[in-house]
Amino acid sequence: MATFARSTFSSAGYAAFRPSYPSSLFNRVLAFHNAKHGSSGTLVDLGCGHGLVARALAPHFSSIIALDPSQGMVEQAKKLTTDQKITIRQGSAEDLSFLSDQSVDCVVAGQAAHWFDYSKVWPELARVVKRGSGTLAFWGYKDHAIVGHPELTPIFDKFIYDEPEPVPGTESMARFWELPGRNILRDSLQEVVPPETDWAEVTRIAWDPDRNSHDMGVNSAPEAALWQRKTLKLGELEGYVRTFSSFAGWQIAHPDRKSRAQGAKEGDVVDLLFDEIVATVPEWKAKGEKWGDIEVDTVWGTVLLMAQRR
Repeated sequence: MATFARSTFSSAGYAAFRPSYPSSLFNRVLAFHNAKHGSSGTLVDLGCGHGLVARALAPHFSSIIALDPSQGMVEQAKKLTTDQKITIRQGSAEDLSFLSDQSVDCVVAGQAAHWFDYSKVWPELARVVKRGSGTLAFWGYKDHAIVGHPELTPIFDKFIYDEPEPVPGTESMARFWELPGRNILRDSLQEVVPPETDWAEVTRIAWDPDRNSHDMGVNSAPEAALWQRKTLKLGELEGYVRTFSSFAGWQIAHPDRKSRAQGAKEGDVVDLLFDEIVATVPEWKAKGEKWGDIEVDTVWGTVLLMAQRR
């Protein structure tokens, strides 16, 4: 998570291009919480980023504390958040010393749980979450795919994960992923196991698209897992890829490689990635410079982990 905390990381770009969460996801989290808990109470949002989850869940809780270790993310969250019941502060999931014992009714983490040091997080959550009624919900998404275009999957993988130089002279983003965090997310948070001594009713709902099939397997996906599917413009998808922590690391390693939007003729690794993506689909290539306006059906693998405090 160190990349997001760097002053060079664009928190505004993250807020602009990261996909939001649908009401169906929040409703599922709330249904689990309400079934175990009789009142709204206090919610803690760990790794809150720009405050999206805290704002969405605010109507359902009497008070919300949103934490993020990144000063830039905290500043962005404060700019976007007006609800007075939401307190936003810089801090980590590993240190909840400012919270009293048994003071939290629900703790959530959206697209952040793979970064935590659980040797410290589990004891902290066991201390602050109310026994017998408190709940947790951690979720994340990974590895997008464009429905109807399985031929694009290996291109994304080549630039993002697989090859050191997908284009001669241009390094991929592969070595810049922060590990083990990225792999923990890609493995559907399987390593994130609530201790049985403190947590019960553990529920894990995970799904990965069949990224080599035409429909990506969405027609047979369980409804509860298919919550991160968006119609995006290709230009928006490009903006999303630029929010990757691995791309931020790539930029630091290659300060001389500016994007075309910054006036560079050659472009950076994301420019070259989308050159190949667009060139692969004749109809998109025919759009010329207007390729960014093309709409695509995009789907992500997802995981939702929920549990009740014993």
